[in-house]
Amino acid sequence: MPLARRIVAGAVLFVTLASTAPAAPAVIPLKLPSGKVLQVEIMSNDADRAMGLMFRPSLPSDHGLLFVFEEADFHGFWMKNCKFPIDMVWLDESRKVVHVAEGVPPCASEPCAVYSPMQRALYVVEMGAGQARREKAVVGSILEFQLPR
Repeated sequence: MPLARRIVAGAVLFVTLASTAPAAPAVIPLKLPSGKVLQVEIMSNDADRAMGLMFRPSLPSDHGLLFVFEEADFHGFWMKNCKFPIDMVWLDESRKVVHVAEGVPPCASEPCAVYSPMQRALYVVEMGAGQARREKAVVGSILEFQLPR
């Protein structure tokens, strides 16, 4: 195949692959009870929820993840392939905190511990270790956010 045709074929393949690559999760502001605002990535599909914070070297103090589920349940989380401790905050349908797991450490060996709420939750927020208590995200408090349509 001549060089020009190989370049065109390569460009077409690149554009095709780039257009089918999964989009990065949407990012929205989430207001904690203290007034601090986190920029949270929305984890609303199985692939994003499964990946979570795995393999990331850190999480900036003004960032987090917001896991959105189709229905409220006892959604469990583990810390496999995570590199730093975090706080996990489970929210009900009204965005009220129903459970908090503070300072959850990375999984050191298998089987990894699974962290689950005491009540059904529709959302889970992951943030830096110590942030939940510092920003007053305690059981009964409300977190504020607007999901994109």
